Amino acid sequence: MKEKISILPTGPGVYRFLDASGTIIYIGKAKNLRKRVQQYFVNPENLTTKTRMLVSKIADIQHTVVESEQDALLLENNLIKQYQPKYNILLKDGKSYPWICIKNEPYPKIFLTRRFVRDGSQYFGPYSSVQHAHHLLDLVNSLYKLRTCKLALTPQAIEAGKFKPCLNIHIKKCYGPCVGCITQEEYDSQIANIKEILRGNTGALIREYRKTMQEYAVQMEFEKAQEYKEKVELLQNHYSKSLIVHPSITDTDVFSIVFEKGNAFGNFFRLNGGCIIQALNLHFKLNIEEEKEAVLTRFIQEIYQIIGNGKSSGGEKNLYAEEILVPFLPDNLSFGKNIHIPLKGDKLNLLELCTKNAKAFMFQKMKQEEIKDPEEGKNRAVLALKEALQMERMPLHIECFDNSNTQGTNPVAACVVFRNGKPSKRDYRHFNIKTVVGANDYASMYEVVHRRYSRLLAEGGEIPQLVLIDGGRGQLHFAYDALQDLGLLERVKVISIAERLEEIMIPGDPTPMFMDKNSPALKLLMHLRDEAHRFGITHHRSRRTKNQITSTLTSIKGVGEATQQKLLQHFKSVKRIREASREEIETVVGRKMASLIIDALHPLQN
Repeated sequence: MKEKISILPTGPGVYRFLDASGTIIYIGKAKNLRKRVQQYFVNPENLTTKTRMLVSKIADIQHTVVESEQDALLLENNLIKQYQPKYNILLKDGKSYPWICIKNEPYPKIFLTRRFVRDGSQYFGPYSSVQHAHHLLDLVNSLYKLRTCKLALTPQAIEAGKFKPCLNIHIKKCYGPCVGCITQEEYDSQIANIKEILRGNTGALIREYRKTMQEYAVQMEFEKAQEYKEKVELLQNHYSKSLIVHPSITDTDVFSIVFEKGNAFGNFFRLNGGCIIQALNLHFKLNIEEEKEAVLTRFIQEIYQIIGNGKSSGGEKNLYAEEILVPFLPDNLSFGKNIHIPLKGDKLNLLELCTKNAKAFMFQKMKQEEIKDPEEGKNRAVLALKEALQMERMPLHIECFDNSNTQGTNPVAACVVFRNGKPSKRDYRHFNIKTVVGANDYASMYEVVHRRYSRLLAEGGEIPQLVLIDGGRGQLHFAYDALQDLGLLERVKVISIAERLEEIMIPGDPTPMFMDKNSPALKLLMHLRDEAHRFGITHHRSRRTKNQITSTLTSIKGVGEATQQKLLQHFKSVKRIREASREEIETVVGRKMASLIIDALHPLQN
């Protein structure tokens, strides 16, 4: 292998790694083939786990020399799509995006399609949202009365009068080219306007329509003036719904990409006239640890290849925009004329919006995966929590504590237990506060945490890897002290979550941690907190109701504890006892005791 590497050329090219069976397992590009390939054959400790696995399977190396880095990039992309190597970045979105097609024929039709036919037709798009493509078609059909029929409208056939007016012509939804109501030049003029709309160039078109409207109004042709007024309003209403970033931002492409557990999620915007006219998302599976710059290069390359299909069909004048915005520079700078990282202003806001969409796309994909495989979703949340909190061990066993009281009365606490990211309800526990008087959440938290884990230690029970406290720094401090007094801080990590801003507090760190609102780690913590709150409130209400009932019955002279238990078991509440008849109460506690209770609960009846 060393001999093969030593004779590799030092110019740009594409290399291919093959396994013992002759199967291509990885394809890469390089500015300097020899230097790039040598980087794989170094001390294995300097390689990532997946790269070590790749290198261990390499049995042969092949290469192709090209003229430039750009040629290497294009060849690499074509070969990856052809061979689908095991360790390469693989595009996961196999769907075809919708395009708007202007058919190459006399009096062209315009329609939505997912298939390319190389017949000179023009394709505009692609559109990541088929709804958006349909809205554009609806706008075009509202502005122009184009034909939808499949007739072969040759000049000879029209002149010979082979066609008859259809319903669309009668109801004025078609210009009627088949019967000579509009010339080819007039029809093509409408098609030219439609192309400008599809490219997002509507400003000049609106100005032209306003001028025409005013000319017809001066000539007192008010019906035609009204027609152009409606066209202006349609165009304005449609594009007012699009995101206007800044009128000065024209002919700009924006790329952003986010990474999550061996996956990359990219979002792309194309702007014209300050308006986002195109948006696409792509998902890549990273089968080997690739540099983020290389993944961004692949993403940009893939987007331009998709757009390039439209260019080759006449749908786009230029493949690259005049300006390209990125979050960091890709490893190949041969894209377009001006590629840079915005640092402030509207362009930075635009890049942040692009990143926000990439994250939304990521969470959407992850949610879909969770629906397909719920267990995988739980595992992902636990792993994300481990990384977010920088824990050495996976938090497979988590416990959450919450206090409940009403103005210091009936203080209780709840402990809920999650195992492998899921509730373990048989391990839930309630606590009645015993040593704390009044509404003291801090002391109550110390008591329940100390009681919980002192008992687990005494009984040899399982200690969790993570303890979550529902509350602020005060409750967290007292929980920390309880674990410290028990000598558990080396085995257990303790944090708290505040409900208002969902901020995570860690002992010793004065700055709260804020996780992404859609983060699976934060959602797991919120689930724990909400479950502890629900479980604690339920117990608190039950105890408060029972105490209220007991206190009411205890105040009745002659009614002892045994009688109270009989009444509660039968009637469940004081309200039902009040509503019960004398006969019903007598069947439970006897005639004499029933009289005492009725006299006490209905004093005005005596």
